[in-house]
Amino acid sequence: MSPVVVIAVISSLIVFLLAAGTPFKPAKFAGQLCMKVLIGALFLFFLNAFGSQFGIHVPINLVTSSISGILGIPGVVGLTIIQMYIIV
Repeated sequence: MSPVVVIAVISSLIVFLLAAGTPFKPAKFAGQLCMKVLIGALFLFFLNAFGSQFGIHVPINLVTSSISGILGIPGVVGLTIIQMYIIV
């Protein structure tokens, strides 16, 4: 499958779930968790895009996206500090 098809299917599924909602709680929780992970990946993308001028790069993977998505901006700051000072 081409990446365009995969992105289109995922985007349409997200729009459908946002519009229709889910009738049972575990699916709603899983959907919210997936959205938070995607938002965390977006946070890290912008951090890497703007932080490249200062030599900041945090890899985007499932663990870092989950941390930054669930914790928000403090999670991104924490990952940046860990990357800069602990993992050298």
